[in-house]
Amino acid sequence: MSNRQRTYRTQAVILRRRDQGEADRVLTLFTPGDGKLQLIAKGIRKTTSRKAGHVELFAHISLMAAKARTWDILTEVTTVESFRHLRNNLEHIGRAAYAAELIDCFAEEDDENQPLWDLLLLLLRELDRHAQEEDAFDINLLMRWFEVHLLGVTGFQPQFYRCIGSGDELQAETNYLSIAEGGVFGPKMGHAREDVEPIQPEILKILRYLQRSCWQEVQTLKVKTATMNRIENILYRMLLNVLERQLKSVNFLRKLKQSQHAHS
Repeated sequence: MSNRQRTYRTQAVILRRRDQGEADRVLTLFTPGDGKLQLIAKGIRKTTSRKAGHVELFAHISLMAAKARTWDILTEVTTVESFRHLRNNLEHIGRAAYAAELIDCFAEEDDENQPLWDLLLLLLRELDRHAQEEDAFDINLLMRWFEVHLLGVTGFQPQFYRCIGSGDELQAETNYLSIAEGGVFGPKMGHAREDVEPIQPEILKILRYLQRSCWQEVQTLKVKTATMNRIENILYRMLLNVLERQLKSVNFLRKLKQSQHAHS
């Protein structure tokens, strides 16, 4: 960020925040042009702070900051999109937290990534819309579409079309998935390997469709629960293979799901 001026403006989404000192708060932000940033919002926890209402988690904000030695200092902030509807839904808060944690893991400082910015904003807008319009679309489908495209725009796109061993085009038959190598082997190369698992044609077909399609095309797709669960399992393990770490937000979502099943 050496090319930035002493003060600068940017848009950002707030990924996480933590208290600092008596009244300050450190914000981790994702921006379209500068990747991930950490800023300090001085005095933000004082009851007299005018900025406090603009630095909610997951909010899309416009800000001005001043460069400083440890953390750049937030000097001005306004809300562009608050996503207030998703905040009233515990499940959607959990999903937004999951997406924010993934972005936090994948994004780098000084790394412009407009496609990743667009992807995050689309997800937050759709979560907010779904919270307003119940049953507007399959929320799990949205999350799986987000995961596939997250892997793509961060340079880890899975290979679902050609055998990762031979390069031959995969056919509509039982192939073999390799989580570790981020792709699929055809039956000739896959059946003898011990580090792969069978992947049925219908699962691979949906993964391909999610990968190549925009959300507007995908959102009307109907997928059986068992099939969706299998796809979720595959994509989550692919993400963990890249990140080499567990995600805290997943535990919250799992506990929430268990609680819902217990009360249903």
